[in-house]
Amino acid sequence: MENSMGINTPSDNEAELRIGATDTNMVRIFISSSAGEIPMDFFPDEAEEIARELMAAASACRTGG
Repeated sequence: MENSMGINTPSDNEAELRIGATDTNMVRIFISSSAGEIPMDFFPDEAEEIARELMAAASACRTGG
């Protein structure tokens, strides 16, 4: 059975996260670690949905669930 990472799997991995607008009017989330680089481009409405999901997760952490 393969060991897989999940939301609740502890990790000591380190990565750099950069977020910004591209010159093609996309929002880029760029993750860089010793394992490699992952550039992910999103349309503005998709990026706003991701932002809402991040805010909801942060709020859930504050309230304990």
